[in-house]
Amino acid sequence: MNTINEFQGKRVLITGGLGFIGSALAHRLLELGAHITAIDSLIPEYGGNLFNVHDIADRIHINFSDVRDAHSMRYLVQDKDYLFNLAGQTSHLDSMHDPFTDLEINSRSQLSILEACRHYNPDVRIVFASTRQIYGKPDYLPVDEKHLLRPVDVNGVNKTAGEHYHILYNNVYNIRSCALRLTNTYGPRMRVKDARQTFVGIWIKCVVEGKPFEVWGGEQLRDFTYIDDAVEAFLTAAINDKAYGRFFNLGGDGVVSLKELARMLVEAGGGEYIIKEFPADRKKIDIGDYYSDFSLIKSTLGWEPKVSLREGLKKTVDYYQQHLEKYL
Repeated sequence: MNTINEFQGKRVLITGGLGFIGSALAHRLLELGAHITAIDSLIPEYGGNLFNVHDIADRIHINFSDVRDAHSMRYLVQDKDYLFNLAGQTSHLDSMHDPFTDLEINSRSQLSILEACRHYNPDVRIVFASTRQIYGKPDYLPVDEKHLLRPVDVNGVNKTAGEHYHILYNNVYNIRSCALRLTNTYGPRMRVKDARQTFVGIWIKCVVEGKPFEVWGGEQLRDFTYIDDAVEAFLTAAINDKAYGRFFNLGGDGVVSLKELARMLVEAGGGEYIIKEFPADRKKIDIGDYYSDFSLIKSTLGWEPKVSLREGLKKTVDYYQQHLEKYL
């Protein structure tokens, strides 16, 4: 299926549109000729950053709304062909300190968005950004979509509910929806000032600033998806009828230990790292080793990661060497 033609002239709504993945999607969709509305609350603790769209801000429509505002969403979903539903609270630790905010954003608001679509735009096509965190501590590796869902934190519970709402509305109300379970997405425009989005952001910030970064444990195995690959997965899922009513794992081009990742990052940008014991508060919600089996999305939709971890890390470090001050 030709992604290039499918979005020409289409009206696209991106929740969390000034965030890391949302802004990358906006850039790509603009290249494909889509008309884009990006919604973002720009709440400081979350991922939104106006600099992420500074080069396209005059060619997209930006709406400063919160997905918790049902009245705004009711208006904004109307007449849209596609909805990329990315707005969320991403910090696992924050979800444990403030579970009700996480519940509002990652669960209740998702139901509210789907109700707005049901009443005001039942023909929209929706791709929801889910997370590998909903699996919890793996029973086996690599983790496929048949694995039990057993989240280890409030964020994982609420993301599970958000995903299930999308599949339910697809099955009951024929609102075409699917979910992508993201795993450690990284790249330019990611949040780097803290670990609310991913620990890799902090590592990259330290490398660019010439400071040593901490690696907790170091033996844990992970896989990583470069942002351009993640964006292609969203676009591919949006236009493919085989995706609707289903959920798919994304993955990376290989599996690395955190120590290996640290070494590769130092190769890409210089600096050094220190191995440390895992902090107690993190240990409670850590899932140990995780890497995904993405063969289902490969066989069903033809998606697979193209950017190697080494290449992706280099591109990411290069970006922040130019723009770090805009992300602090």
